[in-house]
Amino acid sequence: MARGAPSPADLRVIRELAVREVVVTASQLESWRRAGLLPRHRRRGLGRGQGSVVDAVDPVVVESAAALARHLRQGRDRRLAVLEWFAEAGMDVRPGAVQVPEPPIGAVRQALVWVLERSTSYRLVELARGAAGAGEEGQDALYAAAERLVAPYRGGVANPAQVRAALEAGEDVPVEAEGLDSRSMVHVVAAIGLGVEEVGADALAEAFAAFGMFGLDVEDWAQMLGAAERGEGPPVDWGLLKRHADAVSVVKRARDEELVRARTVLLGLRWFYGLYVTHGLLMPDTPAQAALRQRIDEWGMFPFLDHVIAVSPSPGQFAEGLAVCMEPLFGSLYEALMEQLAEDPDIFRVPGDETGAVGFGEQWMRAMAELKEVGRR
Repeated sequence: MARGAPSPADLRVIRELAVREVVVTASQLESWRRAGLLPRHRRRGLGRGQGSVVDAVDPVVVESAAALARHLRQGRDRRLAVLEWFAEAGMDVRPGAVQVPEPPIGAVRQALVWVLERSTSYRLVELARGAAGAGEEGQDALYAAAERLVAPYRGGVANPAQVRAALEAGEDVPVEAEGLDSRSMVHVVAAIGLGVEEVGADALAEAFAAFGMFGLDVEDWAQMLGAAERGEGPPVDWGLLKRHADAVSVVKRARDEELVRARTVLLGLRWFYGLYVTHGLLMPDTPAQAALRQRIDEWGMFPFLDHVIAVSPSPGQFAEGLAVCMEPLFGSLYEALMEQLAEDPDIFRVPGDETGAVGFGEQWMRAMAELKEVGRR
């Protein structure tokens, strides 16, 4: 075989993928191997001085190459493709489909760090750190810069239950016009860099209430934080806020299995969040769905999920969501929802309708068709 010519094993991979209408080249396969993204073929020795041979192509090599080909478009950074591959590998497999193999976890960690270091949240953390000890002028600069960064993220929000009630009544969908106040986010950023004492309990109470944390209002937070500040209540470990705000450090410190676990939590909570939100779009309600929504409401976690979860996330959103889901609170919520799902798994069975998921889908389609007709009138 001439130097540089494709190996018979690589040609087999190329042919097998071509049957699926997936086009890869020998040079791509070799490039992915050099980058540590594609396993090398398993070879069998032929004896002393006889060299080695590939008896059969490992399916993991084929499926890994297929995953890279799906996500790695021309001109796109490989690290973005690795994150999409990592997300895909954690998803449930349809009956008869092949499980997507895991990408190398070292490459996943490098990709997460690379993406997070370019995120708005990390830029905010860096701004906050730089303002520490910079005096009043530095504090003013922090607030101004942070407000510019978070301004694009404010917007209207709507509670799914209120949306459903409005649609059923033929009324306008209620939307909180101001959404999350950007200055509330800035207060949290300032507390990370300048210290809680500089920001004050009142400002943080407004910020936490704006985030909808645990369903508590401003008065609730002000009372709790004020009591802690005066030493009249349980002390608050503000170091947790600083440690968890730096997602890059969280990912760097995490063990491999913790990254995989965070992915499980993120993908699972995305599914539960989707059920919760779709309730507002007239999806037929069932006791199982209502029980799951109740669990989320009891934990006061819908506002958290609304901030963290993106149903069709970009690699950057996936990376930030995964870092957040390393916080044990999200893992505990996921476990509680999985326990509830095990108690009543009939998510798509409408009481009294024995057709199951088929009847569920037909009922939802009828509701949407009726809504469309009302809109025309």
